[in-house]
Amino acid sequence: MPMKVKHTFSNAGGWTILCSALALCAFLFPSALNAASGDTDRQVMVRDITNVEGVRDNLLVGYGLVTGLRGTGDTQQTIFTMQTLANAMQKMGVLVPAGTAVVKNVAAVFITASLPPFARPGAKLDVTISSVGDARSLEGGILLMSALRGPDGQIYAEAQGPLVMGGYVAGDGANRKEVNSANVGMIPNGAIIERDTAVDLKGFKTVSLLLRNPDFATATQIAETVNREFKKHVAVALDSRRIDVSVADASEQSVPQLIARVQSLMLTVNTPAKIVINERTGTIVLGGSVKLLPVSVIHGSLSIQVVTSYEVVPGGMMPGQKTPTPATLVPETRLNVNEAPAQSMRLDEGANVEELVNGLHAIGTTARDVVAILQAIKAEGGIQAELEIQ
Repeated sequence: MPMKVKHTFSNAGGWTILCSALALCAFLFPSALNAASGDTDRQVMVRDITNVEGVRDNLLVGYGLVTGLRGTGDTQQTIFTMQTLANAMQKMGVLVPAGTAVVKNVAAVFITASLPPFARPGAKLDVTISSVGDARSLEGGILLMSALRGPDGQIYAEAQGPLVMGGYVAGDGANRKEVNSANVGMIPNGAIIERDTAVDLKGFKTVSLLLRNPDFATATQIAETVNREFKKHVAVALDSRRIDVSVADASEQSVPQLIARVQSLMLTVNTPAKIVINERTGTIVLGGSVKLLPVSVIHGSLSIQVVTSYEVVPGGMMPGQKTPTPATLVPETRLNVNEAPAQSMRLDEGANVEELVNGLHAIGTTARDVVAILQAIKAEGGIQAELEIQ
């Protein structure tokens, strides 16, 4: 009796085809009414939305050695580690040829830090340490004294101390267990500032405020709020990002007092509605102020599957044959088509984000389906918001 064997090949074999199609249409209905505004008003302080020009952090970077590792440091193949170790030993009065030293408890690292504004000599900084070579772990290591330089090449701080790790590595080979990263650590207060980088505010004739999110309306409103506070014209909005405040016209006792007074002012700003979409991860962030025009969404799915099964026909000896006939496989192909009924939803004018998301979830859409739906609605002008795709 013939025996049936069912087998489904992978896509690489070309036998199985699995595909799904998103049937998506967004119909926007004409409306005589104006589009609902996507802006929302909120009370903020000037310091929350602006920075003072010239008052900023500066990045520092350095190179050094971490010692005291438990055999998890750079291997001899990392040549620059051995060269750095030989140079450090030479400064200590010990001559060691760079090619002869075999040390596994040393690792070459980069040191990074952020120098805050108004930093004074003697103040301390947190530093981050990251491995440069092929060290397996920096756990238990101590950073030797290393110089931290700014973009101009000058030394602004010196770093040294034991590392604090946020991860670890245990075991080896197939039994290796790693949590977080064992090649990056930090030293709290591990650097001491050596150079004065404080900005001299006494020389400021104008205090310039820079908006973090450029907007002409907000810049103009900040200038008007400052002028009302001082009861005279002391501030002007130059563009969508910069607002200049005259130090002489403000008549404050000092520039820090002027900055403190301006930054403490409250104002009402309009936050434009915005939708941020990350297509790689399917993440969607929508502001609660996003409004929609009347819209209908039809969503359905189509699934096609081709399955090939084989019927095994056993061989045997037929009359007149000298050799038996081998067993053969007879393919049998079946096509299955499953089309889910289309799901639809209807949103009236002025619908908000919560109603949109709840409606999309109700018709069984995934995060990536929502991305396609939002793009289609935005293309037709149905979303009164900025759509940012990352």
